[in-house]
Amino acid sequence: MALDFLRKAISQSVGKLRTGLTRTRHAFVGSLKSLLRGRQLNQQLLDELRRRLILADLGVAATGKIMTDLDQAWKEKQISSGDEVLDFLKAQMKTYWPAESRALRLAASGPTVILVAGVNGAGKTTSIAKLAYYLKAQNKKVIVAAGDTFRAAAVDQLSIWASRIGVDIVRHGMGGDPAAVAFDACQAAIARQADILIIDTAGRLHTQDHLMRELEKIRRVAHKNIPGAPHESLLVLDATIGQNAIRQAEEFKKAVDITGIFLAKLDGTAKGGIVVAIRHQLDLPVKFVGLGEQPQDIAPFSPDDFVEALFVEE
Repeated sequence: MALDFLRKAISQSVGKLRTGLTRTRHAFVGSLKSLLRGRQLNQQLLDELRRRLILADLGVAATGKIMTDLDQAWKEKQISSGDEVLDFLKAQMKTYWPAESRALRLAASGPTVILVAGVNGAGKTTSIAKLAYYLKAQNKKVIVAAGDTFRAAAVDQLSIWASRIGVDIVRHGMGGDPAAVAFDACQAAIARQADILIIDTAGRLHTQDHLMRELEKIRRVAHKNIPGAPHESLLVLDATIGQNAIRQAEEFKKAVDITGIFLAKLDGTAKGGIVVAIRHQLDLPVKFVGLGEQPQDIAPFSPDDFVEALFVEE
């Protein structure tokens, strides 16, 4: 069943991305087509292309890399017209991601602990539900821990999601100690022989020192109770806020050992170029993308699938 699920997930990922990237594709590729079609390359056209790439939230670093490659190809007469630029960009963008594993790091034995961080409003709780659904569908026994005890709504929302997708939840009352929740959740994961424990944490900003200290305390508790934990520390970023998401991630990286990104709300933005910016500015792998409001609206991130979905002809 698990293998069948993975095969189905892989076959559906391009379709999910194609649908989820509709707004980005229209804004990004549509804008480039209107600029480039039927024109010969010259410096003025390249300058305008640079401006539009930055506006598409690819970021200065990624845009600089693209334009350096493009300028070299033009000067070496590999390309000469605007019509050739899109194919060039598509081919080049596929080379920008290293051949690294974007799979979840799983514990060799015992429960795998996934710590999830992010600011309020980024889509953290929904992303946890999607991840739990995705893993449960692979025959994994999943427990979620409601560690965002500072917001009653967060605990209640995660409880509703847990009930809906059929996974266990460990929760305390509003205002309880998040580290105590993590401790109880670790003990429950061991006792119930769970495969995966996903720990929610309070939505925080880098300026909220007390919350950052709570996050470090949760990490210590998990590590003390389960060897190697947390095996993953995922940061949920809201794709709709573009470059602001990059700034959030930069600050989180200073305080937390982030191992990967869950990029939420990719379907709701024309700023999907942020995926490229994350690669060039953060040096962190995007492991999952959120593509809707339902638990099944999740896709493991594949650079090739992303680029194909971004440039697909409609």
